[in-house]
Amino acid sequence: MMSRIALPGVGMTRFTSSDDRSLVDLAATACRRAVVDAGIERGDVTSLHVGTALAEALGQQSGLGNALAGALGVEGVAADRVENTSATGATAVHRGIEAVASGASDVALVVGAERMSGADTSAVTDAISRLTHTREYAQGLTLPSFGGLAAGAYLDRHDAPREALATVAAKNHRNAVANEVAQFRREVSVEEALDSPVVAEPLRLYDCCPMSDGAAAVVVTRSDRGEGGDSVSGADHAVGVAAHASATGTHPVAERPDPLAIESVRVAGERLFDAAGVGPDDVDVACIHDAFTVLELIELEELGFYEPGTAWEATMDGETAMDGALPVNPGGGLKARGHPLGATGVSQIVELVWQLRGDLPDERRVDGATRGIAVNVAGFGNNSVCTMLEA
Repeated sequence: MMSRIALPGVGMTRFTSSDDRSLVDLAATACRRAVVDAGIERGDVTSLHVGTALAEALGQQSGLGNALAGALGVEGVAADRVENTSATGATAVHRGIEAVASGASDVALVVGAERMSGADTSAVTDAISRLTHTREYAQGLTLPSFGGLAAGAYLDRHDAPREALATVAAKNHRNAVANEVAQFRREVSVEEALDSPVVAEPLRLYDCCPMSDGAAAVVVTRSDRGEGGDSVSGADHAVGVAAHASATGTHPVAERPDPLAIESVRVAGERLFDAAGVGPDDVDVACIHDAFTVLELIELEELGFYEPGTAWEATMDGETAMDGALPVNPGGGLKARGHPLGATGVSQIVELVWQLRGDLPDERRVDGATRGIAVNVAGFGNNSVCTMLEA
């Protein structure tokens, strides 16, 4: 159990298709907001953990941890850079948690940031394609290709209608409307999703997450820090970390025995629930890595929330809606909140903190939520990172 680890402050920039600020400025803005939210001073920070996935590939900022420490005026802190492709954000959060839990840091500041508009679309597409296995990249396979293959297999195997995927998209867009930091704040109907342009059959435009700019940050400390040093304002009432876990899976997708099995999600989820001492039925809200709509369904099943082949029915029945039995992606998910690779996993944690603190407007809040889970996935399931928070 990680009950002594607290997240007293969080902050985000709005996720957008294009932000004129530099990568350092984006990250610094999110950090300042998290520090203010935590009620601490910059001088309280003892370690800085920075997640970004594409900075070098897109010709932007190397040494982001060092540059950010200077921009924030916190020189002297321990600082590191974390990279785990599209699971970079959650991995950075885990490094911050581990630094505090070990006693290596008293107050860790974790930020994930990405500026995907900093290069042209072809360069970004190529950089993301290189997240796949080298043999698959050489054959021209891309993440949307894998998404389309998985979506087709899921619909065929479970006799699910194409509307099941469109329902995921419509739900997440509807959730994002009231989210002030979401990239897409407009509703999309099931019919619009079904009629949108084909990306990788049967996936269409509204089944796929966008390219995004943005940053998100969290402050990590001990809830009992006052026993050995100055207390952090609000730490005693902060959302706590119940457990965290991660796992890798078979890297080449073609070598997986089942195209619908994302082993890394299943194993990380099992480790998470074992560490927390609870089960899927004890979770009130979930942030799922819906880079493609089919992944929301597969990951819900791999995590044990639904039996294989049943998440689509639950979704169409409204069980994963804001007022359902298990609200999923209340902030819009990757699909509508946006997906700046290095920031996404941190933004999921920010969303859970907001939900569990209950300080959101009624239309944004999951009533009575006290426990939430987030899963952040690297590549197409090559590595998965799970985090459980408790109020």
